[in-house]
Amino acid sequence: MKSTTILTTAAAAMLVSCENPADNTTTATTSDAVEVEATSTEGGTKYVFTDSSSIGFVGSKVTGSHEGGFKTFTGHFHVADGEPVGNDHQVVIDMNSTWSDNERLTGHLKNADFFNVEKFPESRFEVTALEKTSDGAYSISGNFTLHGQTKNITFPASVSQDGETVKISAEFDINRQDFGITYAGKKDDLIRDEVVIKLDLHATPEGEGEAGPQA
Repeated sequence: MKSTTILTTAAAAMLVSCENPADNTTTATTSDAVEVEATSTEGGTKYVFTDSSSIGFVGSKVTGSHEGGFKTFTGHFHVADGEPVGNDHQVVIDMNSTWSDNERLTGHLKNADFFNVEKFPESRFEVTALEKTSDGAYSISGNFTLHGQTKNITFPASVSQDGETVKISAEFDINRQDFGITYAGKKDDLIRDEVVIKLDLHATPEGEGEAGPQA
């Protein structure tokens, strides 16, 4: 009985470790980059990120997953009456600030197998379209440049305001192959193509808030 329990527990643990985190998130729609056509931000206020903002990711392979993110990034968006206006919204990430829950993995993520930060030190997201889907919920499209590749991605996000702070949050997954990140991993421990992106962005009117996230 005892050995059966141990085996059952081990099997359950293995099933959990093999789960794909992207199975629980919305997959971003990906297409070719589009030309950005500026739309009016008249009447809007420019908001910049505070240091309480975070951008994270979860990558996985058949034996488990790892969490990580970026310590240094800047960005802004325009808001009027608690809602984003126009399409002058962007995020710029310093790829050298990449971190993960494993120091050795962090070094590997920065080299040519993955982000190749020496060659591509910056990633950028520039909004191309916003569609309000319900109160506080939006479909956001934008050109995302990662690893020297630019694609237009569309994903759901929520927007809320608390006093002077506007918050944008989103959790979705992208396919790393779309951005030329093709390292497969070991034959018996293959790395999945789906990567979960987690956005928790807090912003205040320019000149009134804290500095953006820094390393």
